[in-house]
Amino acid sequence: MENSKIQHFPIAAFSSVMGLAGVSIALNKFYHLQWFPIWPYLTMLIISFLAFVIVSLMYSKKAYMFYKEVNVDFRHRIRINFFSTITISFLLLSIAVYGIWPMVAMPLWWIGFIGHTYIMLHTIKFWIQHNFEIKTFNPAWFIPVVGNILIPVIGVDFIPRELAWFYYAIGFLFWIILLTIFMNRVIFHDQMPKKFMPTFFILLAPPAIGFLAYVRIIQSLDSFAYFMLFIAYFFAALLVMLHKSFRGLDFFVSWWAFLFPLASITIASVVAYQLTSVNIYKYLAWLFMASMLITFVIVSYKTFIAIKNESMCIEEE
Repeated sequence: MENSKIQHFPIAAFSSVMGLAGVSIALNKFYHLQWFPIWPYLTMLIISFLAFVIVSLMYSKKAYMFYKEVNVDFRHRIRINFFSTITISFLLLSIAVYGIWPMVAMPLWWIGFIGHTYIMLHTIKFWIQHNFEIKTFNPAWFIPVVGNILIPVIGVDFIPRELAWFYYAIGFLFWIILLTIFMNRVIFHDQMPKKFMPTFFILLAPPAIGFLAYVRIIQSLDSFAYFMLFIAYFFAALLVMLHKSFRGLDFFVSWWAFLFPLASITIASVVAYQLTSVNIYKYLAWLFMASMLITFVIVSYKTFIAIKNESMCIEEE
């Protein structure tokens, strides 16, 4: 029974680390503006690292005991996109600790940077070399793109600015391409399976992170930065209008896809307020923070119940 759990441990579990690290960064932003004390940030940071260690050990054990299963994941038309969550977890954890432990952040960032470069290129090669039907497309395809846009957020301090622009440009290009495919998929084809509905929230992440990375690269706020930020707000409004589609969903690991995008748009709103002192951004930051924390409590509870009922590690289709 124990081996069976390890055999079916999902690669998508790393999305939980992305979510927790994103919450840590958002809490840190609130602490710097003296809206929150420091302890929620430090607590969530510890939880994020613990989750990363546990998930990494579990999936490493799966790789050791069931190498063929991991190989199947790596060649799966949907699951391959979740391998980027491993390297993005490194990048997010590096951002989360950058302000207090820069010497810890740097090696984490370099591991994430080098690893994500390989996985991103391999994933795009996989897309090109295989035939896909439109029904196999889902928002998880955006995950490798998010990683590219995320690289410059603190990477601009570690690598030449031209290289930061290189990764930003790749991320932006594929975000536009995949967004076009996504709109075609959801409007003109069959409804997406319910287990992928939470991944709709990934739509928030590329423009929100794109705003943050762009501001970090150019060190100012201009028209294009507003362009990216308001696209993120548009998708947030759209998701509110789609709220009925998220009711009555059975729990899947994909529920963690709610958290990281909410953290991204929360952080983007805080940064917008820091740069402009316009109160509407502060109010939006608090709104998104409340939504993110409520979502965190719900998803954590559902995950605990799934683990308790031994329904977390089951064979996927």
